[in-house]
Amino acid sequence: MSFSQSKRRVAVTGFGMITPLGLNTEETFSLAEKGASGIDTIRSFNAEGLPCRIAGEVKKKVIDPPEGLRRRWPAKFSSRAAKLMAVAADEAARMAGLEQITDRTRIGVSLGSFGERPSIADILSHQRYCNSPGEWDLKGMSRQGGYDYLRFYRRKPDIATSLVARAFDCRGPNLTLTSACAAGAQAIGEAFRAIRTGQCDVMIAGGCEAIISLIGLAGFILLKALSERHASPHKASRPFDRRRNGFVLSEGAGAVVLEAMDHARNRGAPVSGELLGYGVSADAYRITDTQPEGKGAALAMEGALADAALAPESIEYINAHGTSTPRNDVTETMAVKAVFGKRAYDIPISSNKSMLGHSIAASGAIEFILTLVGMNRSTILPTINYEFSDPDCDLWYVPNTAIEQRHGIALSNSFGFGGQNACLCLAGVP
Repeated sequence: MSFSQSKRRVAVTGFGMITPLGLNTEETFSLAEKGASGIDTIRSFNAEGLPCRIAGEVKKKVIDPPEGLRRRWPAKFSSRAAKLMAVAADEAARMAGLEQITDRTRIGVSLGSFGERPSIADILSHQRYCNSPGEWDLKGMSRQGGYDYLRFYRRKPDIATSLVARAFDCRGPNLTLTSACAAGAQAIGEAFRAIRTGQCDVMIAGGCEAIISLIGLAGFILLKALSERHASPHKASRPFDRRRNGFVLSEGAGAVVLEAMDHARNRGAPVSGELLGYGVSADAYRITDTQPEGKGAALAMEGALADAALAPESIEYINAHGTSTPRNDVTETMAVKAVFGKRAYDIPISSNKSMLGHSIAASGAIEFILTLVGMNRSTILPTINYEFSDPDCDLWYVPNTAIEQRHGIALSNSFGFGGQNACLCLAGVP
């Protein structure tokens, strides 16, 4: 539901990303427009013996903060996910001309982020300091060459948010969202509210994720949630296709600069689009399953429309959550039908995860940006690997090939594991 009381308009003045398809927004969008896939065999660690050995990895193995940020971005505190966010946020900040704003107390940060997961080496290193009766040798851990205490900082969920605030001198609200797959979209939504209600004028918002490791994959493998198509990794993610058999884990980061419209215009900032509404809900169902009729997802979409003061007839495109799991794609389809009725069959819908995989906390932010860029270029990105129709998923999913079509208002859906739902309603260049 909507909690915004103000009518203050919110512009998008900058955006940036790094994904398995590209090291910036232009690379990612251009390859996605061609229907390319960023899914491949895992190279960052030895996954032999695992039932899932594919993922969407950022092609650059070592990620360094951009040169202009290094003085204010202490790498020793930074997880890989946070470094990915440095790249995305720097692109967004440069586009928005963020350095021109003098009152830094009116700039905040809102990110979806989870902190660094421990590696197997980290876990084993702990055991060196435990003797047979189960007592811990803290003196040994504190000696040089012992336990790396900086891991504590890298594992903090708010480390990326803190580093972004420091790097860009953002002294306003500082929020960290950990709402699973909805986190990136929810972070943008909460930043939108903070600007609308006057808490600040500008927010850097988005999400970051780097979860491709044994620990990162293990839980999803045991839940049978991941695709195990190894012969053709690029065909593994196939949202809404009848032969879909699980999602593909990926990594990346997406960041936007949101700004009060009047503030942006007064300083001559470039306006790329407008965030019109934000809907958020919970399934209040099972922790491991979505509500089977998609009621929570529908509530989030209805909330975004109400917040934007728009009728369902206004929506010209939906960027679907579309994970490629048997259940999610059906429930999202049911939710779209519940909100849009018969018109659901006429709305182009596509899933970027068919090409990028699922980057959990980053996915909602990346998809929001791709939706915005697509609107401004009159391009609707495809759902690739759509080969076999599913009678339970019978809408127009823009199969395999991008289409050129003007569309001015769209929804971007993000539905989190455990039943957390966020929906963003946006428009292109006003």
